[in-house]
Amino acid sequence: MSGTPHPAAVRRRFGDEYQAVGPARGGARRQRQRFVDKNGRCNVQHGNLGGESSRYLSDLFTTLVDLKWRWNLLIFLLTYTVAWLVMASMWWGIAYLRGDLHQEHDETYSPCVANVYNFPSAFLFFIETEATIGYGHRYITERCPEGIVLFLFQSLLGSVVDAFLIGCMFIKMSQPKKRAETLMFSRAAVVSQRDGKLCLMFRVGNLRNSHMVSAQIRCKLIKSRQTPEGEFLPLDQCELDVGFGTGADQLFLVSPLTICHEIDSRSPFFCLSKRSLGSEQFEIVVILEGIVETTGMTCQARTSYTEDEVLWGHRFLPVMSLEDGFFRVDYSQFHDTFEVPTPPYSVKEQGEKLCLSPLLNSPFNDKKSPTEHFSLGFIDIAGEENKLPSKLQKTSSGKEDLPKKALRMSTSNVEKTHSTGDLLKTQQVSPICNSKACDEVVQVKALKINAESLSTAHLEFPKKPPTMYHLSEEWNGSWC
Repeated sequence: MSGTPHPAAVRRRFGDEYQAVGPARGGARRQRQRFVDKNGRCNVQHGNLGGESSRYLSDLFTTLVDLKWRWNLLIFLLTYTVAWLVMASMWWGIAYLRGDLHQEHDETYSPCVANVYNFPSAFLFFIETEATIGYGHRYITERCPEGIVLFLFQSLLGSVVDAFLIGCMFIKMSQPKKRAETLMFSRAAVVSQRDGKLCLMFRVGNLRNSHMVSAQIRCKLIKSRQTPEGEFLPLDQCELDVGFGTGADQLFLVSPLTICHEIDSRSPFFCLSKRSLGSEQFEIVVILEGIVETTGMTCQARTSYTEDEVLWGHRFLPVMSLEDGFFRVDYSQFHDTFEVPTPPYSVKEQGEKLCLSPLLNSPFNDKKSPTEHFSLGFIDIAGEENKLPSKLQKTSSGKEDLPKKALRMSTSNVEKTHSTGDLLKTQQVSPICNSKACDEVVQVKALKINAESLSTAHLEFPKKPPTMYHLSEEWNGSWC
């Protein structure tokens, strides 16, 4: 493809993992009806207007300006031809009614128009009067009041026709949409990451040195959808944010710019992935508006991108280079792109993966129940009574129960203490003990801490064992 850089030059410039490609031309592309053509023309026709067609005649000037050039030229020629023939016929009719055509004139006879004997001579007199090219041989006399009135009417009517038709032709020639011919859009849009965020991007450029004053760009997503109430909306229009909140939609269009739409939870492309891109049907309409610097007229340029013209995992080639004292724009690479590493997942899928990754790596995600994880976590290392479970707090109420409770802890939780890093070192306790000193020894032996295996991480225990329900409540309100 012309304009595509050599692959070796691209590798030297961007790295070995990048490969330069052209715009979306090859391959089997689905052909379907577009809402807006690439040149900005809207494929919409109005029919069955009925009596509303008379509205076009009420705004005749705009109707003539909107017509195609061939119809404008035809109307221009027919208007002048018909007007000239009608006015020439009126001059010939005056001469006929006065008898100037059949009477042999003598020196004492004064006709209405001198030297008008037939229709060709009357037509020539009208042309001389309309074009003000002089009255050398044919002229109007003062003894013809009806000719004077017709002369005034001809002058007024000629001025109105000239102003209407010539003004219409001038406005049509100076229409600002011709200025839009020198505003370029990239043939394809790309989807890739920018600043760590997935973005939809396309490129705009200005071929003229004259600037577009107050240039602003807008994007519309046109896609059919069905509402929850069952209403089908064909060609539903949705706004795509291209920097309205940050002012990025206000362009200083001196050099080619890459317009970026950030795909987030508020974007219509929130669920769009590389896989689903092939099955989607949508059209992105781009509207660029600005004031022409030379004429001060508002100009609007339009284009559109269908799903076949959106390249996933591509980026535009740079076109700016620094020369001796100025910047040069190479428009031969304006439409070219190259591949970049891009995740094939949608923003929604990437967010779900990030939300699930903490749960997959969580220490609670194993085969043991939460009770086993936190069964020993309720024992206060410092011995504070208010943090002990109710069973351990009741040990101070009776001597007989203390050895049994300590023995039950030492025998039933041996396997559990092994899984928690030997936090509590249980020992064998004699079940027969009746003295107060023996009770104290039992408590010390049952709650003795293994200093070698204890760490700061083991000293911090949650007051309440977290469950999957509590974890899900923390994410309530987010889109995960």
